[in-house]
Amino acid sequence: MRTSVPAIPAAPSLRAAVTATAAALTLRPVHSAIPMNPPGIWFARTLVATLMAVGGPPLPGTTVTKVRDGAVRGDWVRAPGVAFGSRAVYYIHGSGYVLCSARTHRSLAARLSKQTGLPVFVIDYRLAPEHPFPAAADDVEAGYRWLRSRYAAADLVLAGDSAGGHLIVDLLLENDRHRRPQPAAVALFSPLLDLTFGLAATRERSHPDPLISARAARELPRQYTAGLPDDAPRLRLRIPKGTALPPILVQAGGAEMLAADARELHAMVRAAGGEARLELWPGQVHVFQALPALVPEADQALARAAEFLCAAQISTVEKVS
Repeated sequence: MRTSVPAIPAAPSLRAAVTATAAALTLRPVHSAIPMNPPGIWFARTLVATLMAVGGPPLPGTTVTKVRDGAVRGDWVRAPGVAFGSRAVYYIHGSGYVLCSARTHRSLAARLSKQTGLPVFVIDYRLAPEHPFPAAADDVEAGYRWLRSRYAAADLVLAGDSAGGHLIVDLLLENDRHRRPQPAAVALFSPLLDLTFGLAATRERSHPDPLISARAARELPRQYTAGLPDDAPRLRLRIPKGTALPPILVQAGGAEMLAADARELHAMVRAAGGEARLELWPGQVHVFQALPALVPEADQALARAAEFLCAAQISTVEKVS
């Protein structure tokens, strides 16, 4: 575990500012115009996978071990020098329930493994529209049960981005409802909370997102919800007061529309009596932690998340002992 971590900068770096401006001029128009039909979904998946590879190139020496165990599919990702031990990270990727995979997030998982010194299991959950609700949530829950058969809850931490944040909060609520033990801590990068993108749309009136419009982005989770009401259970998430939750770190970019969701989630956890920390990084785009080749703040934020997760694991172990 790191003994010191970078401070959140007061302003974005020049590279981050250039990245956000370039994205607004190029990617936002393209992303906002992609139709949600089979050719459009194929194109969007290919485009985002390419952008993830360019912005987050592979970490040399990374070890990837594929898992295919019943309903559980995913990758163990270990940075150089990281061995399997008594603790691990469970990572749930995002991209609107439609895009990305364990493979697209391999670089981010490897860098998180390097920062924490822990192996990272990235669940490869089923995607919409081929697999609508509750397929992804079921797969994430199955992955947690699978890890719990190998690790104590206190030895697990969770991390995720975008729609992965929605899946993680749903998992935590299901754990509480079924009286299952919670992980030691959670780190969320640009979490999506409101699947209707209502919070994001309100923010976009004054802060347009550099990557995509709220109107276009909301079509992604609609492929997952498949006509279900917006307030259906496990889609519109509510955290009742007194819910047993682990400590949660929420990071979001100051330039993105999901900063509104980050603020709302932080407030919801605090109102329920949970422990939450909110970090808004000035000028950063959506899931900037995945883009170290473009913005230097990516590794700085990941270092802070790693410190938060590892400190919580140590604290939990000390309480148990």
